[in-house]
Amino acid sequence: MNRRTLLQYSFASVGMLATSASMVAARSLAQPIVRDVKFKMDLCPSRVGIGAGQEELIDLAVKHGFQAVQPLEWALKKLDADKLAAMNSKVAEAGLVWSAADLLVEFRQTREKFDEGLKGLPDVAKMLQSIGVTRMGTWVMPCHDELSYVANFKQHANRIGEIANVLGQHGIRLGLEYVGTKSLWTSKKYPFLHTMHECRELISETGQTNVGLVLDSWHWTMAGETADDILGLKNEDIVACDLNDAPAGIAADQQEDLVRELPMATGVIDTKAFLQSLVDVGYDGPVRAEPFNKPLNELDDEPAAAKTAETMKQAFALVGG
Repeated sequence: MNRRTLLQYSFASVGMLATSASMVAARSLAQPIVRDVKFKMDLCPSRVGIGAGQEELIDLAVKHGFQAVQPLEWALKKLDADKLAAMNSKVAEAGLVWSAADLLVEFRQTREKFDEGLKGLPDVAKMLQSIGVTRMGTWVMPCHDELSYVANFKQHANRIGEIANVLGQHGIRLGLEYVGTKSLWTSKKYPFLHTMHECRELISETGQTNVGLVLDSWHWTMAGETADDILGLKNEDIVACDLNDAPAGIAADQQEDLVRELPMATGVIDTKAFLQSLVDVGYDGPVRAEPFNKPLNELDDEPAAAKTAETMKQAFALVGG
């Protein structure tokens, strides 16, 4: 091989390597690293108009392919120890896990009402702990007619701190859901927190390590937040997640909080970006539908569960779940 031929061969080889490298880089950009979906498709009855009790709810979850089921305190606390254990076994044998319970302590009103609810919390927490429930959630009203932002913030920090202290003694994390709907947070004299950042400030102020977020794709959208806001979180910052869609043709600041759609119904909410962000941060908790949808609520339990499962599976498929 003479010098000229050698140079031509060398340049061609370099060109082929460069082209190969470019193709690999292009594929890397077009096909981001796929991470395992760790979160669970959760059936929460009140959010989709289902009125079933705990045992019937478990049966519906199994039949329609859910992976988690909500523990209903009002039903479970009526059971003696043996029946409670049997219910827990039913969940395990069905291949399900318990998701997040609802906090039933009323902390938004008078101190007397708060104290009344707090008295019963240790027993509820102990009962939930006995069957392995580790998550509980609630929401924060984004406005008040009497308390200014600072006064309301202090009251929430103190009361949420007291609640979290009780739950922490029983291995339960508490999730707070901020409400980003503008038509709601402007409906009273004093607006209150309605963004992820503000909610995280409140969580920090409670002084408790077992408090995190309940992320809702609706409020995430209405607050004008993006995937980057979720990507700034860690798995342990998130207790539970809600999934839904919004009516089309209505500006965000005109949307009504309790008029929503099932996930994937309209495309107003970027379901894929929301779920992919959860995948990317390694979130391993429950994801449940929360459409507050009148047509869905008017269905019987069986078709309501079937419809919810259908749309949730479509949503999960966007990220390989």
